[in-house]
Amino acid sequence: MTPTGLLGGSFNPAHRGHRGITLAAIRALGLDEAWWLVSPGNPLKTGARDMAPLAARLASARRMARRAPIRATAIEARLGTRYTIDTLRKLRRRYPKRRFIWLMGADNLAQFHKWRAWRDIARTMPIAVIARPGYDTQALAGPAMAWLRRFRHPAVEAKHWTEWSLPALVLLRFRPDPTSATAVRAASPDWYLAQPRPISPTWKPQE
Repeated sequence: MTPTGLLGGSFNPAHRGHRGITLAAIRALGLDEAWWLVSPGNPLKTGARDMAPLAARLASARRMARRAPIRATAIEARLGTRYTIDTLRKLRRRYPKRRFIWLMGADNLAQFHKWRAWRDIARTMPIAVIARPGYDTQALAGPAMAWLRRFRHPAVEAKHWTEWSLPALVLLRFRPDPTSATAVRAASPDWYLAQPRPISPTWKPQE
C-alpha cells in the first residue's frame, strides 16, 4: 500500500505556500507522495469572477510541483465528480493499492460543516488539518470540530495514521508561509495569460 496525501483546491494559482505545506505534510505523515486535486470548480465558490481556466491552474500547479514528490492532477474533471465525497470514494475504488489521507488547511476546517456529506468524508479516509494563521481559532471552535474532536490523534503519532480506525483526525502545525493565492491575483490579475501551452486536464496518476 502506497501512503498518499490528497490536497484539493482551486490552485488559482498554485504558489510556494501550497508546495511548502505539502512537503511538510509528506514528512510529518510519512507519505510516499501527495496529489494536488486541481478542482474544475468549487461548489462553495460559484460565480467567482477571478477564477482562471482549469488548464491554466493545472499548469501552474504542475510547475510548482516540479522536482518534488507531488503530482498535480485535474482527475476530478475526468471522473466527472463535483463534490469531495464523490471524488474520494471513486479514488479509493480506482486505486486499491494506495492508502489515502485527506489534507486540508484550517480555513477549510472552519467551513467543513458546509461541505456535502462532510461526516462521510471523515468516515472515508483520515484527515490531516494543517494550521493556518488567522483561521485556527475559528476552525477549532467550528461545528465540524465539535464532532471531530473525539476522533483526534496527537501530532506525535501522525506517521501511524494508516493504523487508525475511522473517523480519524490529526492537527499539524508547520512554519507559516504568508503567501496566498488572493495576494498573487491582486498583484497580477491576469497571471494566467502568461502561462505556457495548457496542460491536458486528463493526466492520469499511476497506480
